[in-house]
Amino acid sequence: MHSKMRSTRRQAFLNAIFSVAFGAYFMPTTAQNRSKNQLLPLPSDLPRAASQAASAGQPLVLMVSLPGCPWCELLRRNYFSAMREGGLPVFEFMVNDRQTRLQDFQGQRSTPEALSRLLKIHITPTILFFNTQGQEIAPRIEGVASADFIGAVIDERLDTARLRLKKP
Repeated sequence: MHSKMRSTRRQAFLNAIFSVAFGAYFMPTTAQNRSKNQLLPLPSDLPRAASQAASAGQPLVLMVSLPGCPWCELLRRNYFSAMREGGLPVFEFMVNDRQTRLQDFQGQRSTPEALSRLLKIHITPTILFFNTQGQEIAPRIEGVASADFIGAVIDERLDTARLRLKKP
């Protein structure tokens, strides 16, 4: 219990430092605050979602997040929500989610936390690009080094994934 409280306090402290260091540039407006905690959806069946994505010529994109992660929120709000509205099959799950049930690429019932361990997720956000067999078809993006260039990196990885989807 105490370690969970310390972890929560530590995350709040890190978020406060982030807020001070980066100011209003990254902080959401009042309207955005209302949707701040609205995550992207998570499919209950990853193979089916990947198959549907591939039939549209797209990779299945998964963002692995952590509650309170400001970079995850930045990606969700500034990139992936709009991409999703434009038809990109991008989904999200929390690295520490032990409750949600899903079918993994091996056909096993799993949780996001177990899938995170299987995928060797060590940092959030991590963005993954999958084909129908559950293979990563573009280099994963681990963390965000700069808000200035992340959009270009995402676009480059999507292009790579789309090309690899077309190859037999």
